[in-house]
Amino acid sequence: MAHAAIKFLVFDSESASDGSLISRVRYPSQGLAAAEAVTRYRAELVETTGSDFVPYTYQVPVSLVVAKVAADYTLLDIVALDEPEFRSHVITDRFWRGWEAYGRPTLVSFNGRSFDLPLLELAAFRYGVSVPAWFNITDKNWEQNRSRYNTGAHLDLHDLLTNFGATRFNGGLNLAANLLGKPGKMDVQGDMVQDMFNESRFAEINDYCRCDVLDTYFVFLRVAVLLGRLPLLREQELVAATKDWITARAEQCPAYARYLAGWGDWENPWKGSDGVPEPVKSA
Repeated sequence: MAHAAIKFLVFDSESASDGSLISRVRYPSQGLAAAEAVTRYRAELVETTGSDFVPYTYQVPVSLVVAKVAADYTLLDIVALDEPEFRSHVITDRFWRGWEAYGRPTLVSFNGRSFDLPLLELAAFRYGVSVPAWFNITDKNWEQNRSRYNTGAHLDLHDLLTNFGATRFNGGLNLAANLLGKPGKMDVQGDMVQDMFNESRFAEINDYCRCDVLDTYFVFLRVAVLLGRLPLLREQELVAATKDWITARAEQCPAYARYLAGWGDWENPWKGSDGVPEPVKSA
């Protein structure tokens, strides 16, 4: 596959707590084992915040799935980085090296600005991965890749749908996917990943991440319609083509089979033979 063919990288990551780091930073001199430190910190978080989700600063990426998408929004491939080893440092390096190798395509995420990218930036810091092209801090503010409003470098679909944080998107990616008839969250939720990691269920974490990437891709297509970059009829053609792509791989990938089992078609409310809104007629 030619690198030049890839215009967008739609991605999602899953992470797990670094118990040794938590033990050293939060409970110094107490000699807590890694697992014990994570358990204690999660319990404290529940008491103070109502959630046991550990901040990304104490986590490392354990799964990262990327959908390679062409300039015409066609899905080209989906890859899970460093499968089946799932080594955090290798995942981190391959993500940033891949972004550069493919000509620095637009990164596309759902709420990636608040979690996935900070996680991967900190992982690059942790593992000594140099990413000067991403950290272009000497460029003009609006041209810097990490600028919140530089949607050419990173299109965070959650940011766009909330007018860059002006509103709350209750329901998250699960809701956005369901609006389009797609499965959304199925048998795994994000807050289950830590326990799955503790049980060495790495392949299942990767499969969960794959399904999130598919949901994100379909939301990305509808956002392209919203922005006037893709006609609705063409979006529906791409959805059908992607369903065929998933079906062709479902026997080899259990995650795709489960995704198809939860598949639903978007209910098109428009009445016309082409199934698209009719243009507004002037008075």
